[in-house]
Amino acid sequence: MIKDYFKFAVVSVKHRSLRAWLTIIGIVIGVAAIISLITVSQGMQYAIEEQFDMLGTNRLFVAPKGFQGPGSTSEGLTEDDVDILEEMPEFKYVSPGLYRTAQVEFHDQVRFLTIQAMPAEDYTEAFADVDFDVEEGRMFRSSDGSSYNTIIGYRIGYKDVFDDTISVKNKILVNDYEFKVIGILEEIGNSQDDNAINIDLETYREVFDEPDKVDAITLTAKPGQDMEALKEKVERKLENARDDENFQVMTSANILEQINNVLGIIQVVLVGIAAISILVGSIGIMNSMYTSVLERTKEIGIMKSVGARNSDILLIFLVESGVIGFIGGVFGIILGTGMAYAVGFIAQQAGFSLLKIVLDYKIMLFGLGFAVIIGMGSGVFPAYKASKLKPVDALRYE
Repeated sequence: MIKDYFKFAVVSVKHRSLRAWLTIIGIVIGVAAIISLITVSQGMQYAIEEQFDMLGTNRLFVAPKGFQGPGSTSEGLTEDDVDILEEMPEFKYVSPGLYRTAQVEFHDQVRFLTIQAMPAEDYTEAFADVDFDVEEGRMFRSSDGSSYNTIIGYRIGYKDVFDDTISVKNKILVNDYEFKVIGILEEIGNSQDDNAINIDLETYREVFDEPDKVDAITLTAKPGQDMEALKEKVERKLENARDDENFQVMTSANILEQINNVLGIIQVVLVGIAAISILVGSIGIMNSMYTSVLERTKEIGIMKSVGARNSDILLIFLVESGVIGFIGGVFGIILGTGMAYAVGFIAQQAGFSLLKIVLDYKIMLFGLGFAVIIGMGSGVFPAYKASKLKPVDALRYE
């Protein structure tokens, strides 16, 4: 019997193909938006988690309160803070960092890129800890301290930042200071590092006239440390030395949790926007089914006069609205998957190759089931109205 209902529903949708497809479009858009947005946001989450896995669980990060990364104008940390933390025996090394967006020139082309700086002697160990290596040239050495040498990101050397390819031993200008390229990093997968210029900390201080400022301090703990307890110890030590709380100490887990919370909020908002499309589509299904009931009133009367029960009429129209939702769900999944892959491709071209689009069959099944439920839910009232028609009134309907 159910098989007959489906056959009847499919024939009815084919008979009203133009109106049915106009109705289905609303569902397609809503499901496609949900599939693509959730898939892309999950890809972002995987990429961020991969980045923090690279950082490791044995690191603490100290920054001024409100520091948002390169280009931030927050003040607060100085070399005095670095000296205080270097006294703590729990750390393998303490590395101060400075970040600035600055003018970079190569072959008369000017770009504004991120300049990253830490002591030359820290680069080898720090980069090894996060599995960064050079594609060409060499890593910084202790002897590169106060030198005008630089290691550039992968996209600066090999991609489209400048029209000409930059090679090892080429010279670039950073704020009109000439730097020699001694290395080009392997592709890391995020645009911040792949588009960055890495220089020695003391050289940075000369170029930008910042003799004491520190933007962030990376603390790498020795094996076997309790990171939460160590974080509290660092906070107490800095509070006592500085006599203020104008700083923040974070573990990798703390930073990842904050980012995931933000991503979760964004995901809810985006899915809410997509749900509006689903709502519009459901209203379209309801309108289409009401019209179908009016058009087939005499047909309903004939079915009832030959023995069809109210429940049979109800199921016929419910199945038909469910079929419309199912078709919309299938095409929505196809469109949403295509959109997600398109976003992934665009992200890779923009330098964020860590974003990997991974299709989750659970999300697809959710999208399809959601579309069917919305379709059937929208068809409940029209179906109920159809089932309550009296045979005599239906047969007399013109």
